[in-house]
This record gives sequence, structure tokens and C-alpha cells, in this order.
Amino acid sequence: MTTIRQLIQTSPAKATELLTRLVDTPYTALKTRERLFVDLKAELDLLAQLEEQHLFPALRKHKETKGLVAEALNDNKQIRKLVTDLEQTPRESEEFAGKIAELKKVFQQSVRDEKKELLPAVLKALSDEEAQAIVENIEAGKADLEQAKRAEAEQRRAEARQEREQAEEAIAQEQEQAEKAIAEEREQAKTARAEQKEAADREQKAREAAQETAQEVAKAGQAAIESASQVARAAAQNTQRVATASLSTGSALWDTMFGMWGLPQSRSLAPSRHVESNEQEEVIPLAEETLIVGKHTVENSRTTVRRYVVETPVEQQVSLYEERVVVERRKPVTDASTGETLSELTVEMIESSELPVVGKRVAVREEVVVRRERTKRVETVRDTVRRDEIEIGRSDSNGRRSPKRAALASN
Repeated sequence: MTTIRQLIQTSPAKATELLTRLVDTPYTALKTRERLFVDLKAELDLLAQLEEQHLFPALRKHKETKGLVAEALNDNKQIRKLVTDLEQTPRESEEFAGKIAELKKVFQQSVRDEKKELLPAVLKALSDEEAQAIVENIEAGKADLEQAKRAEAEQRRAEARQEREQAEEAIAQEQEQAEKAIAEEREQAKTARAEQKEAADREQKAREAAQETAQEVAKAGQAAIESASQVARAAAQNTQRVATASLSTGSALWDTMFGMWGLPQSRSLAPSRHVESNEQEEVIPLAEETLIVGKHTVENSRTTVRRYVVETPVEQQVSLYEERVVVERRKPVTDASTGETLSELTVEMIESSELPVVGKRVAVREEVVVRRERTKRVETVRDTVRRDEIEIGRSDSNGRRSPKRAALASN
């Protein structure tokens, strides 16, 4: 059974150990410093709360210990002020290490005062029944606080687990949305490619139709040219036939009088020379050439756009924490036994470290649109065409000719 002496002597042991470990922890081990400081603050609050609730009220009833209670309360107040200052101090700073050393000094002095002054006064002023009641109340209060602490820790773990699950769910939703966006982008790209292919097919069909139209126009022009050539050849043949035919009236006398008995050969063979006819009607065809302009499509150049993947090295800094287990030997604060001794004991602590987790997300950086733009230009085609013209001239009985005058063929 724990006595009041053992309680006062052993209660500060855990806080003293935490202070020593916190002083020896380097500034680089921020996570370890933070964990040790949280445990130290909880332990100091627990000690002060148990003393102020169960020990000090009983000591105030006795004149011998009333003044010592005021001094102990001042020590607790000073310790609380130092702890509050430490909460606002960065853990990696040199100021934090200095304040921890100061807190350790104040706390150890308070422990020494309790052992030298408060403990003898308590043993002298309190009866065994009162001392045992105080011990039982303190142990019961400590048990209640430990249970409340465990419940709070369990609640914090549950909240952390819930937050982690929510974060994982948010990440999963974000990844799902990213995959959905990528699928939509792929579908849009597929639709765009289909539309481009359809437009290219339409343009190809339009080009083929234009080529067919141009070929038909060229065929029609060729047919018109051949028809005009045939008409011209027929006219030349008629002219040649008229020019080479024998001009006669049917009477040798009249033929001799009018000079129709044999024309010079050179005049009769030349289609551009004068031809006399005794027919009732002669048809002189007049032909002309028509300029027919068609068009066809030729390939000027070819543009190729190819997409390829380029890998670029990137880097990003991330802060990682690493824990290690430190085993050290030191002299005990007191020679009193605070737990089970002279038996086999195994203590296991887990070292942990953080590793970077790399993930990548695909996002559309920009779009490249490939299309054809058609412009219209007007080009003038120049050439020469031929056509037949006629001249009309008259001569009187004396052989005099009147001036020639030209006449255009009516369309």
C-alpha cells in the first residue's frame, strides 16, 4: 500500500524524466520534441491538479502547514507560466531549449522543497488516517484522470481516423473526377477527329465532283472545237468544190463571149480568191472559236502535324520526419522503487519515418486545331480566238467595182 511519503517522493519522477529527455532532444527532432512537450504538460497539470484538489485543502486546516501550501501554490503558478510561454515558442528555436532548461530548474527546486520542508510537516501534522485518505483520494483522482485521458485519446484517434477516411474519400472523388474529365476530353477529341474526317471526306467528294465537272466542261469544249473544225473543213471543201468546178452557160458562144471558158488554174484553186457561181443560192459558213476555261485541283503542299510525348525531369521538395529510439543510462532521481523490480521486463518502442508518395494527374495544357482555310482569287486567262468575217462588194457593167464594205455575221 502506498504511503504519503512514497506518494510525495515518487510522484514527480515521470515529469523529471520527461524534462531530462526533452532537454537532451536535438532541435532537428521536431516531432519528438512536440510529443515529449505534450506529455510533460499533461503530467505537470496532473500533479498540480491532484495536489490542489486533495492534498492542499487538508494541509490548510493545520497551522503548521498552512504557509507551506501558499509557497507550493506559488511554485505551481510559476511552473504553469513557464509552460504557457513554452507553448508559444517555436520548437526548433534555441529559445525553446533555454526555457526548457529553466523549467527543469524550477521544477527540481520545487521537488526539493517538498521533500525537505513539505513532507516532514505533512508527516508531523497529519494523522495516519488523514494521510491514507489523502493518498486514496489522489490515487482515485489519478485513475479517473487517466481514464478520461485514455477516453480523450481514443476520441482523438477516432477523429483522426475519420479525417483520414474523409481525406481518402476526397482523394478518391478527385481522382474519379479527373478520370471522368480525361474520358470526356478523349470523347471530345474522338468526336473532333470524326468531324474532321467527315469534313475531309466531304471536301474530297467536292474536289472529285469539281474535277468531273471540269472534265465534262473540257470534253464539251473539245467537242465544240471539233464541231467548229468540222464546220470549217466542210466550208473549205465546199469552197474548193465551187472553185474547181467548170463555169459554163451551156453555150460555147456565150461562154466565149463572157470569158467563162476556162479560168486560170491558180484562181480556181485559191479559196481566198474570187469565186463566181451560177447557182441559185450559195451558203458561206462563218465560224468562230470560243474560249472555254475549265479548272482542276492540284496538290501544292502537304502539312503534317504529329503529337509526341516529351519527358521532362521535375523536382519538388517535401519535409519528412523520422523517429529513432534513444536508449540511455542515467542516475535515478530517488532510490525509492516506483514499480515492479527484480523481474524480467521487455519494453518495445516502434521507430517510424515518413516516405514521399508520388502521384501524377493528367490535365489538358492547350489545344492545337488543324484546319484548312479556303480563299478565293480571280485569275485572268488570256488567249486568241479566230472567227470568219465577210466583205460585200459590187461592180457595174463596165467592170468598175464599188468600194468594199465589211459586214459582221449576225449571231
